[in-house]
Amino acid sequence: MNKIKVLLVEDEAVLAAVVKETLDARGFELTIAANGVEGWSLFNNNKPDVCVVDVMMPRKDGYSLVEDIRRVDQLVPIIFLTAKTQTADVIKGFEIGADDYMKKPFSMEELILRLKSLNRRSGFQLPVDRSSLPCIVNKVGHFKFDYNQLELVDDEKAVSLSQREADLLQLLLDYKNNLLDRKTALLTIWGDDSPFNARSMDVYITRLRKYLLSDNSVQILNIRGFGYKLIDQSLV
Repeated sequence: MNKIKVLLVEDEAVLAAVVKETLDARGFELTIAANGVEGWSLFNNNKPDVCVVDVMMPRKDGYSLVEDIRRVDQLVPIIFLTAKTQTADVIKGFEIGADDYMKKPFSMEELILRLKSLNRRSGFQLPVDRSSLPCIVNKVGHFKFDYNQLELVDDEKAVSLSQREADLLQLLLDYKNNLLDRKTALLTIWGDDSPFNARSMDVYITRLRKYLLSDNSVQILNIRGFGYKLIDQSLV
């Protein structure tokens, strides 16, 4: 079985060494960068299956590094591992493109479970050649949504979606004009309904609303206490 390749970007040398020793013993292949500049270089050279990134680092902070990664790779799972615990920090991490957010101090067992979960959902063992996939297009108002190619297209532009954005939009379309329960969405896409994943989903909903903003016939409604509803009035 192939090892999961993890890039850990962490400037605390003792912590990084402990994480490496533990993950190596559990069958992972771990590479360590001491700052964001080294992290960017190792990301491009090693093509990791998942990235674990501290926020507060010298030379280039974690937020800047993840922004750089997301410009070239929308799919690789990213976990922020940080002492910054304010709600605004968590939201910023998800908005930049993180898939998960762990607060220091943390449990190594929990980190291992999250690494395995993210890699299962990203399908790292079976990389997809999207150029060979059929073009399956859904209509969303005046947009064309190609789930396989991760694109949302209108007359003026094409928006490249992350896998998670595409998964969530497809799920909303599956429940089109009907309530999508929050727990159902979280369990289907994130694998659990933890508060961190719930915040992450709210950020992804905000992104989808922004992408669809140019078409007034399409809305994603927040049904407080229950979930979301994608309304497509172009079908009425």
